[in-house]
Amino acid sequence: MKRLCLALSLAAVSAFAGTWNGTVVDVMCKNKDVANHTKECALGCAKSGFGLVTSDGRFYKFDETGNSKALAAIKETSKDKDLRATVTGSMDGDVIKVQSIQLQ
Repeated sequence: MKRLCLALSLAAVSAFAGTWNGTVVDVMCKNKDVANHTKECALGCAKSGFGLVTSDGRFYKFDETGNSKALAAIKETSKDKDLRATVTGSMDGDVIKVQSIQLQ
C-alpha cells in the first residue's frame, strides 16, 4: 500500500512538470501591455516578483528561485522590451517552480 501511494504521489508531481512560453513580467505590471513592458520597468519593480504571461493571457507567478533566475536573465538581456521566454519547471497551483528561464 505504501508503494502504491508513493508511486501515485510521484506520478502526480511529474504530471505538472513542463515547459511554458510567454512574456516575463513583474507582478506589479502583469495586467499592463506586456509586449511593450520595458526591461527598465521590470528591474525597477523586481521586488514584487516575476511571472509569465502566456499567449492566452494567463499569469503564472514564479517561485523564489524563479524570481532570482528571471532577474538574472533580465539583467543579462540586450532587449529593451518584449521579454519573451521559455520556462521549464513544475506547476504548483498557479505558481511555477522554475528550473530554467531562457529569454528569446
